[in-house]
Amino acid sequence: MIRSYFPKCVTLFALFVLSVGALDTFIAAVYEHAVILPNSTETPVSKEEALLLMNKNIDVLEEAVKLAAKQGAHIIVTPEDGIYGWVFTRESIYPYLEDIPDPEVNWIPCREPQRKH
Repeated sequence: MIRSYFPKCVTLFALFVLSVGALDTFIAAVYEHAVILPNSTETPVSKEEALLLMNKNIDVLEEAVKLAAKQGAHIIVTPEDGIYGWVFTRESIYPYLEDIPDPEVNWIPCREPQRKH
């Protein structure tokens, strides 16, 4: 009687692939950020002040990401609202938002940032 070794070979190969795949690891870092906010999040600020605050937050996050990467992190998780914060009214969040033109408008904001649709 001839015995088939194919099922055993497939099983051993599958176990080998799974064990090698389990050796692939990564290091993750989670950064909790105390967002730099305006004095009052219920009072709208100018677009310029909103950009200044967001840039300050981006600078903090950038330093944290660089430090985590230097310490071996492959994946770095930052807060969802880490750039602008979260305690806003509908009116006070507006300066932090970016205008997206109607698709029918022939305008590329990066090429003509001063243009208003």
